[in-house]
Amino acid sequence: MRLNLVGCSHHTASVDVRERLAFSGDQITDALAKLRDRFPKSEAVLLSTCNRVEIYTASEDPSQAPTQDQIVQFLADYHGLVADEVARQVSGYSHEEAIRHLFSVAASMDSMVVGEPQILAQVKEAYRIATAGDFTGPLTHSAFQSAIRVARRVTTETTIHKRRVSIPSVAVAEFAKAIFERFDDKFVLVIGAGEMGRETTQYLIDEGAQQIVVINRSPGRAQTLARELGAETADWSALDDLLVKADLIVTTTSATEPIVTLDRYRTIEPKRYQRPLFILDLAVPRDFEDTIGSCLGTYLYSIDDLQATCQANQRQREKEWPQARRIIEEESRRFFAEWNHRTTGPIIKRLHEQANQIQSKELQRLMNKLEGADERTRREIEMGFDRLVSKMLHPPLKSLRDEAERGTPLGLLDALSRLFKLQD
Repeated sequence: MRLNLVGCSHHTASVDVRERLAFSGDQITDALAKLRDRFPKSEAVLLSTCNRVEIYTASEDPSQAPTQDQIVQFLADYHGLVADEVARQVSGYSHEEAIRHLFSVAASMDSMVVGEPQILAQVKEAYRIATAGDFTGPLTHSAFQSAIRVARRVTTETTIHKRRVSIPSVAVAEFAKAIFERFDDKFVLVIGAGEMGRETTQYLIDEGAQQIVVINRSPGRAQTLARELGAETADWSALDDLLVKADLIVTTTSATEPIVTLDRYRTIEPKRYQRPLFILDLAVPRDFEDTIGSCLGTYLYSIDDLQATCQANQRQREKEWPQARRIIEEESRRFFAEWNHRTTGPIIKRLHEQANQIQSKELQRLMNKLEGADERTRREIEMGFDRLVSKMLHPPLKSLRDEAERGTPLGLLDALSRLFKLQD
């Protein structure tokens, strides 16, 4: 059996390198087909995300699987790059290391933000695409199904995924949801067109927010963000009216001074009739003067408030890392124990078949000489032969199983094949 992994991630390669090695959704199936053309007997799964590009290949016959150097050459050829340059940017893992890495990836222990939930869905999708194209096989099925099981165990047996650690997710899950029970009836005002504002608003949309207006000093950027979010836009001059109407504000402008001072807010506050207003000020420097947070019914949180919670959650997640790693190690041992036992199956079957054939012939020869024996005597003789064969086979088969617990017992398999003259 050979299992190889070649790839790169945010740990080992820059964004530029990952972009050059990445595969779009349409390219994944095409790349797997081209890899199959080169190595017809090899299984393969290709995982390509913004943070990693990894090709997993496997074959029960090691001579039929590509080496790591051959996978590097394939990556280079597919993307029109130089193989030596690609080799310097990627890492390779084999067998146990490859499985442990896959399990860590699926469980989000290798992610840029440990515990982020998106990677498991990406692993599942990579496996689904490879399976749909008939590029997978017994080993990759077993590996990826086991990886999914590992990820679920880490999710249910630890609290790693329960602690949000990104500012946008914390802003919504731990701050906004503490104020509002629902978001489908709330008016959301997005001020500025920054990436963090976009991510935060997407979390709100995921929670049910529907009424969203984007406002920015640059109308073009506001329109671009609004299209991405399925929102509406408004002129910058309408800011005061929108502040009156808003239930929740996400602001991320690059202004050097507050765009809403306390004096300005005081003129708006009476028109709100003490309706609760939740403000996520994610701008640096801040867009809203901090004294606005003391106004009645106004909940103002800055990026510093959110960052403190993110760091606290991260510390809580880190406490769970040892347990998650124990799960990964336990499942890795389980995977290889099962796989090594599987490799012993064919020879055990042939050994039993050969012993049964010899037993049957000798038993028949003996019975022919005992024509006068009654049925009970014949049965006792048959049972005695069965016990004799079982006891003769028990020591070598137990040794084989014990050896399989520690790794693939290639030496013992070969010895048994030669000693008992077992044929494939």
